[in-house]
Amino acid sequence: MTAHDQAPSGFCRDCLTPQPAERRRCVACGSPRLVHHPELHELTLAHIDCDAFYASVEKRDNPELADKPVIIGGGKRGVVSTACYIARIHGVRSAMPMFKALEACPEAIVIRPDMEKYVRVGREVRRLMLELTPLVQPLSIDEAFLQLKGTELLHHETPARVLARFARRVETEIGITISVGLSYCKFLAKVASDLRKPRGFSVIGRAEAVSFLADRPVTTIWGVGKAFASTLERDGIRTIGQLQTMEESDLMRRYGSIGQRLFRLARGIDEREVHPNEPAKSVSSETTFFDDISSRDELVAHLRSLSEKVAWRMKRSEVAGHTVVLKLKTSDFKSRTRNRRLEDPTQLADRIFRTGLSLLERELDGTKFRLIGIGVTDLTDARKADPPDLVDPQAGRRAAAEAAMDKLREKFGKGTVQTGYTFPAKPRP
Repeated sequence: MTAHDQAPSGFCRDCLTPQPAERRRCVACGSPRLVHHPELHELTLAHIDCDAFYASVEKRDNPELADKPVIIGGGKRGVVSTACYIARIHGVRSAMPMFKALEACPEAIVIRPDMEKYVRVGREVRRLMLELTPLVQPLSIDEAFLQLKGTELLHHETPARVLARFARRVETEIGITISVGLSYCKFLAKVASDLRKPRGFSVIGRAEAVSFLADRPVTTIWGVGKAFASTLERDGIRTIGQLQTMEESDLMRRYGSIGQRLFRLARGIDEREVHPNEPAKSVSSETTFFDDISSRDELVAHLRSLSEKVAWRMKRSEVAGHTVVLKLKTSDFKSRTRNRRLEDPTQLADRIFRTGLSLLERELDGTKFRLIGIGVTDLTDARKADPPDLVDPQAGRRAAAEAAMDKLREKFGKGTVQTGYTFPAKPRP
């Protein structure tokens, strides 16, 4: 008899007491937070997502905010990074322009993001994840996939109970809440984690996968955004159930390689494994202005400041990148993205800035911008970065000066030393 055979049909998420299937409240503590599922103790792949992460951290650190609507974002001209669930009830959503968010919830308390704090808390959660299994694949600072197959002997419990105990531990020790999705594949584990937020624990098994997906919109499938969903709708396809009736060859003929993904995910087929320490695909930083900007000097100052942030993160992560990407957003919310591939990978603020500047110069036609961002993609090992430049003899001196500034910032703080470019980037009164 296996550990799965011996496991009860369900348990209480608050006290972990085993529960018979017919119960709706815990036989021990009376809690309604029970989890039952026929495959509960067979499934091992989980997606863990922190609930309204930035806002939850701020509420943890300031209990006076507990019952108030909180928006994390960048002033009236910025966008919403995240919002607590009280604000979401009023219609506030991530990526919503701040002025619209405040129209929907005028009593909301707006807090500017403190990314260093959020990263620190995210690492605390990650450390606890790694105590469960070495197979942790982060997607961002507040969510990750976990594969717990084979950990029963270590924990003396099934993965489902281990995850419920983990959720309690995060809430007790770190002071924020998480939602758990448990399934047999990545796609459905991520779908499950979003079903009953906050403090959710949802299970999607193999037997129910096709029927569960049938009535859901096509946007449930990864990669199907608004634009592609509109394409599918023009073809009369709105639900995953409609995709389930179509042949793979037909979907591929219509939509190319993504057609195969539509066919497989619509049927709950996802063979991707959990890969720990999967490298990031890009490093970037952006800022939204309080007022629209067309001034070259001001845009250049912001570009330099953002380039230094990107370079700092790359150096800390020991990565370099081949392609520099400039992002701009006009006052009417139209995006412009420009990129240039370098001959050698870089992690230097100087090269990132100079490449971004050459891209920016072509866009300076009097247009007013509300946002600027810079990023580096096509990442690789930092040891390959920035070989000596024989064409530009001053590049070596600038790299040495940057290294010296990095040492000063490491010792005395990031604001200790600045270049002449960044002074105009200070917020205007």
